[in-house]
Amino acid sequence: MTGSDASASFRLAYVPGATPAKWVRIWNERLPDVPLDLVQVPAAEVAEALRGGAADAGVVRLPVDRTYFSAIPLYTETTVVIVPKDHLVTAVDEVSVADLADEVVLHPLDDVLGWDRPPGEEAFERPATTGDAVELVAAGVGLLVVPQSLARLHHRRDLTYRPVTDAPQSSIALCWPEEAHTDLVEHFIGIVRGRTVNSSRGRAQARPEEQSRGKDRRAEAADTRRKPAAGGKTGGKASGKPGGKTSGKADGRTGQASGRSGRATGRAGGPVARNRRGGSGGSGGGRSGGRGRPGRGA
Repeated sequence: MTGSDASASFRLAYVPGATPAKWVRIWNERLPDVPLDLVQVPAAEVAEALRGGAADAGVVRLPVDRTYFSAIPLYTETTVVIVPKDHLVTAVDEVSVADLADEVVLHPLDDVLGWDRPPGEEAFERPATTGDAVELVAAGVGLLVVPQSLARLHHRRDLTYRPVTDAPQSSIALCWPEEAHTDLVEHFIGIVRGRTVNSSRGRAQARPEEQSRGKDRRAEAADTRRKPAAGGKTGGKASGKPGGKTSGKADGRTGQASGRSGRATGRAGGPVARNRRGGSGGSGGGRSGGRGRPGRGA
């Protein structure tokens, strides 16, 4: 990413029919100190406005010059035909291009569908703008085929519209000059793409001290995972086996040996003590002496 947030505001160009209000609201919530200025530009002029620096980015109609601009396609619009409310077309939910073959279909100079000429009969002259063409439809001069957003933009109570299933379509994209991909542009890209406020790409870089605190917390968490506290699961395994099973077995065997030694000593010393009490001078340390038999010298 190149550039910085040096500008005091962010300027967004948009073509008629585009509705960036939702993105503007989110921008104002996340970046209240950076005003977002909307600049409406005719579809045929928006590329030049971006080249000349009149806006930082634009919501435009494709195609654009991809050798100069970066673009993120957003959506493709439904194409509709605008007709008077009492027209026969209103009896159906949708029409095809062939259904308009017997109608006069207006072709304004600012047409955005890109066809050489629309279906049906050609009008005597081309209206200068889409708005002018809508007025002619209301006057009963002909019909008009446009993207649905333009039909909504030029809504009139005496007019309505129906989808045209096989007509050309217009796609909307977010566009900006490649050499002017600033941090603010990246912010707006994140909003358009639905990134959350905590997304690393959808927000400004944290302050150095915040980054440092974040690294410290991550390091502490990693140390905790690697070195659990004493008496924990790992400590219990490390110390419990030697001090538990192994040590306990060793102590048990020692105790058993001491017990056998004590019983042996008791058997050996018991008779002697009794013989002494009996005044015997025998040497008895065996079982016979223990039963009180007199010694040979008695």
